Amino acid sequence: MPYETLLVESSEHVATITLNRPDKRNSINTQMIADLQSALDAVEKTHARVVILTGAGKVFCAGMDLVLLQAIATQSPSENQEDSRRMAKMFRRIWSYSKPLIAAVNGHALAGGCGIATLCDFTIAVPEAKFGYTEVKIGFLPAIVSVFLTRQIGEKRARDLLLTGRLVDGPEAKELGLINEIVPAEKLMDRVNQLAEVIIAASPSSVTRAKRLLVSAAAASLDADLERAVLENARMRCTPDFKEGIASFLEKRKPIWQDGTEKQ
Repeated sequence: MPYETLLVESSEHVATITLNRPDKRNSINTQMIADLQSALDAVEKTHARVVILTGAGKVFCAGMDLVLLQAIATQSPSENQEDSRRMAKMFRRIWSYSKPLIAAVNGHALAGGCGIATLCDFTIAVPEAKFGYTEVKIGFLPAIVSVFLTRQIGEKRARDLLLTGRLVDGPEAKELGLINEIVPAEKLMDRVNQLAEVIIAASPSSVTRAKRLLVSAAAASLDADLERAVLENARMRCTPDFKEGIASFLEKRKPIWQDGTEKQ
């Protein structure tokens, strides 16, 4: 079926989902979240044994769409909770997907885009790609991705990335455990397909059960943490700093933050 924000292709036992908003740096909007959920559901019912996730153009995913961020700044608390749960559901779906997911990171993967890339089972990136959770720079909160990130790379390293909002290059991302390999752009899809073939050669039942075991071991505590993160994410959207962060970014000026004495 056609999707507004994605391209979906199948070849034998491999399905490829391409984030397809290159003019918007493949940024995440409400339609992309819905499309990605639908595409993953559809592929799950096919004979595909491996799913490749990549981006059109020179960027994998630049994070949240600016138009969506502007809209969020005017939403009610209940609308913000609904939006936060929608995002959390998408990330959890990627993390717990029944088929092996390989991210072919063709360019920068930032904020929510970094989450999409690094929550896949395997993340293979081009040398030019940069990674980071930049939310604090615009008065936002990387609450939902933090739940996965602390489990992925450890709390100390997660604090570094989440509290500074800094970008890391491929070698540092690999050293941190965010990605598996760095591959030249012209060899990226060849390497990804080679990895897919290795997985396809293994027992389908064993791979499926291994994924299920890994997910079930962490699911209960992760879901509890996700619920807290959803609420914090929604609360942050109603703060003066969030509104100021979005306004200053759009106006290309330095933000004027509050003094940080708000009640905890």
